[in-house]
Parts: sequence; structure tokens; C-alpha cells
Amino acid sequence: MGDYAFAEPPIVSLMSMSTRPFPVRRIYCVGQNYKDHTKEMGGNPETDQPFFFMKPADAILQNGEIMPYPPGTSDLHHEVELVVAMNMGGKNIAPEKVNDMIFGYAVGLDMTKRDVQNEAKKRGRPWEMAKSFDFSAPCSSITPEMYTGVVAKGKIQCKVNGELRQNADLGDMIWGVPQIVHYLSQLVEVMPGDLIFTGTPAGVGPVVKGDKIEATIAGLEPLLIEIG
Repeated sequence: MGDYAFAEPPIVSLMSMSTRPFPVRRIYCVGQNYKDHTKEMGGNPETDQPFFFMKPADAILQNGEIMPYPPGTSDLHHEVELVVAMNMGGKNIAPEKVNDMIFGYAVGLDMTKRDVQNEAKKRGRPWEMAKSFDFSAPCSSITPEMYTGVVAKGKIQCKVNGELRQNADLGDMIWGVPQIVHYLSQLVEVMPGDLIFTGTPAGVGPVVKGDKIEATIAGLEPLLIEIG
């Protein structure tokens, strides 16, 4: 224990099939990476470039837990996403090198206060509080790449109380994982322990207390949470 003003916060980690926990350093998120969702949110998938926002590492909510309905919103939305866990990194990473730097993959939910986000957009303000609040990043355990191989295609879905809300294929992403990491590494140095949420398909929508969310990606551990 270091000589700090108070006890240092615990390391945030995710379980993985490697039996050793994966320590989370940073969480990067890609906005509007599926054409249908980009249109759904008023963007132009033909011209817009990828953009990124962040969530704090301690926004992680472990699989199977209850997510408290957050304060300051009446329009909480689900967004299912493929999560990439990095065990290597660097600056200006060439796309062809990215897949060799991936530890594994998980299923994530980018939970969003949509009313807060929309109001911030209208006023030209940052919408961090719409994305980066407590428990806003539910995530399944990580399936190491050694078991999955490169994940570039496969069904991605989100169900709420058994009702199918989001249904697409990872192959529908505008920018694949190598391109995402390449772009990101030109802005910041990607490091081991970084998680990258890769965007959500169309069909995002509201959830309320008592709702059960099932987020799935073919070949990965399902993510199951309840809104409490």
C-alpha cells in the first residue's frame, strides 16, 4: 500500500477464460459505426469520419449484476457493442498489425442517457454525462482471441425482456477493428488494458426499472443484466 492521502481505489478488472483477470486501463468508445444507426442518429455514414469518446474504467458493470437506474434521466437507452480488449499497443499502429495486439473480445452495453445527450447536442455542449455515468459500461467476461480467432463477422443482438430490439452482423460495421485501432492510435497511445467499444447497430431504445437485457454476439459469452 502506497503512502497516499487515502487508500488507493481498487483495480477494475474483467474475468476471462484465461483464468487471470484482465485489468482495465481505459475505455474508448466509437460513435456511429453502423450505417443504419448512423442514419438513426442523424449522421451521414458516407462522409462522417470515426470519432471517439470515453467512459471511466470504473463504469464497468460485471455480467449478471443489477444496474441501478441512473439519476438525471427519464430516457435510458441500451446499445449493444463488440468490445475489444488490448494486450499490446502503441502509436500510429498499422491496421495489419492490430489483430496481433488483441487479447480477446467481449459483449458490452454502452448505456446512454438519451435525453441528456440530445439536450447537450442542441446546446453544442459535451455529452459526457450522457455516456460516462456510474455503471454505464456493462461488460461480459472476455473470451481470449486464442479461442475465437479474429472476430470480424457474426450475429450481434440485444433483447429486452425477450423482445428482439437490435439485430445485425459485425460485418456491417463501417470501420472494422483494425481501422478503429489505427485511427485511435493516431490520437492517443493505445496501451495494454484498454477496452474499445466498437459501436452499436440500429434499434437502440429505452429501458426502465425491472427490464432484463440480454446482449449477445456469436461465439462470445452472453451479457445479462437487469435494470434496478
